[in-house]
Amino acid sequence: MSLIDPRDSLERQNEKLLQISQALMRRVEQKTEQSGFAYQQFERAALLESEVRERTRDLERTLDLLQDSNARLEQANIETETARSNLAEAIETINEGFALFDEQDRLVLFNSRFCRDLQDVEPVLKEGLTFQEYVTSISNSRFLALPDGQTAEDWAQLRIERHREEHVVFNVSLIWDRWLQASEHRTSRNGTVILQTDVTDIIRMERHERDKMRHQQARRLQATLDHLNQGVCIFDHDKTLVGWNKRMDRLLDVAPARAREKLKFDDLMDQFREELTFGSRFTAQRLIDWANRTRSREPIAFEVTRKGDQIYSIFAQEMPDKGFVISLTDVTSERAATRALANVNEKLELWVEERTAELEDALAEAERANASKSRFVAAASHDLLQPLSAAKLFVSSIADQIDNADVQQIVAKTETALQGVEQIIEALSAISKLDAGKAVFDIQPISLTEIFDPLRDELAPSARAKGLAFNLIHSGLTVVSDPGYLRRIVQNLLSNAIRYTETGRVLAGVRRVGDFARIEVWDSGCGIAEEDQQTIFQEFKQLGSGAANSGLGLGLAIVERACKGLGHPLELWSQPGTGSCFSIVVPISAPTARLQSPHDTTPSHTLRDLNGLLVMLVENNRGVAQAISHLIESCGGEVILAETGEEALSTISEIDLVPDVFLLDYQLGDGMTGITLYEHLLHKYGRVPASIISADRTTELRSHCKRLNIKLLPKPVNAQRVNDFLSESIKAN
Repeated sequence: MSLIDPRDSLERQNEKLLQISQALMRRVEQKTEQSGFAYQQFERAALLESEVRERTRDLERTLDLLQDSNARLEQANIETETARSNLAEAIETINEGFALFDEQDRLVLFNSRFCRDLQDVEPVLKEGLTFQEYVTSISNSRFLALPDGQTAEDWAQLRIERHREEHVVFNVSLIWDRWLQASEHRTSRNGTVILQTDVTDIIRMERHERDKMRHQQARRLQATLDHLNQGVCIFDHDKTLVGWNKRMDRLLDVAPARAREKLKFDDLMDQFREELTFGSRFTAQRLIDWANRTRSREPIAFEVTRKGDQIYSIFAQEMPDKGFVISLTDVTSERAATRALANVNEKLELWVEERTAELEDALAEAERANASKSRFVAAASHDLLQPLSAAKLFVSSIADQIDNADVQQIVAKTETALQGVEQIIEALSAISKLDAGKAVFDIQPISLTEIFDPLRDELAPSARAKGLAFNLIHSGLTVVSDPGYLRRIVQNLLSNAIRYTETGRVLAGVRRVGDFARIEVWDSGCGIAEEDQQTIFQEFKQLGSGAANSGLGLGLAIVERACKGLGHPLELWSQPGTGSCFSIVVPISAPTARLQSPHDTTPSHTLRDLNGLLVMLVENNRGVAQAISHLIESCGGEVILAETGEEALSTISEIDLVPDVFLLDYQLGDGMTGITLYEHLLHKYGRVPASIISADRTTELRSHCKRLNIKLLPKPVNAQRVNDFLSESIKAN
């Protein structure tokens, strides 16, 4: 426990030490020698005096330090007061009202302009005022103009909520049409700085400019309304007339413009009822009920009459501010025109019905004629192919039985002539089917090798005979098309190029273009003028004259119609004196296994021995039957001939012997076809080698043959193909 209180001043501490020292000395002097402690007391007193002196020196040094600190503190206070004075002078020079609240939301500093326009708030302002008290004072100020429907408490609550935001700027409306803009900013120590700016002049200027702009817009709107062909009247949400155009004055006899000011909709309807006649479907009361509706209004449209002969179309629609617009359009002339048009339409409909009936009769007659032509061409082609088949078979038989070179040459020319007749008949049949839209396409993947290789062997001799260089470039692409028609398209293009090229070369190949293959046929012929490039695709149309133009001119017509039916774009480039290029674009398919085409057979060029082969031939055409029989017998085979299916079944039953091979004509003429006859044979005798002979090249017949796994031999019958089929049957047996 210390004898000196540190809180005492140095003078007081020294005084206490002297008193203590004197008391100790008196006690030492009063002690008797018998006590034995006198000397010890003296020593203690001396030691204590030494400590007192040391403490006194420390206290003197501390006093010096304290005096120095007091001097510095006084200087700091002077500087602080100076800075505070400077800050007060600085914020006083600001044109806006300024106030600073600390982090505890207590008022620290403000200038004389702060709340100057709120005179009843100024006396409340003092240091330490809380922000809540500040807001409450303003909300209760008689100089504050509160918005309609808002109380002082509501305003204060909203102001406190906005105070929580980091940065706030808003306008405060005062009485006498004055405005303050208040902005709050957060300080680095989470205090708040409030600036109050008088923006009365700015707001009044903006209001003036806005009124001026509104006036200009109103003038533009009125000019626009006056420019409209419809009469227009505009009502606000109180159903008071606020807009009217000049067209409405011309449509209706209503009060002058001044008398219409503040005119209500109900008053205007009284005038409407005097002039306008409403219909039974839409009455005047219905329009009034629509205008009086408080909820959302749907647009309405109806018609009224005026003075009995004028017709007005009325359209009413709600505006976003719950007002509405009513427009009147004079449609008298339009309705008169509509009635006139209705009368004309009735007459036109009668005329159209009459013409339609005539056209239907003409169309039906044309369709009957076209069908008759198609049937005639099909029947004629079939009937012509029958003797043609017989002639080709007889000529083939003659060629194998003579050794005279001159006669063989004549036979070869005869075969060539017959082949030309066959091509003409096939072309007529093809063009007839394509024109009638009855061509059946068997779309499937096919390798271009199967198209190009046979055509190369077939057409190369014709090109060599004319001295032309002929090159058909190999392509391993697989495309999607009808094999028969694609072969005929390429064949016709190549034959046409060879026919019309006198010197030079014919080149064919394939270019790959994305997912498509472009098959191109180039020649160095005479070329085709631009005005003739559409004519050449018409049937029976040929350019020029001479040997090159032998034929009917159906080749390119078939190409054009077949490409259109298959969906293969056909293109032509040609330059007179240089040559031509025909091209077709075909979609590419993934490579597949090699497909067998009815035209794709490898000729053996030699008739093989059919010794011991028993063939049943069912053919109702005697000429074709005799020719095929002669061919088989000349090769060592034996033939059982029947004209009908019933006769064939009866003959087999009588001889009790099933022939080795069946050659069945498709059209037997007794209500039975070669397909149905084979199905009878298959059911009764099991699977036997058979082939259908027919000039029918439809997909349906090929499908039947494929289903029954039998071969189709097209007419005119080729001797080599018949011999090859029968030879394969011998190997199979």
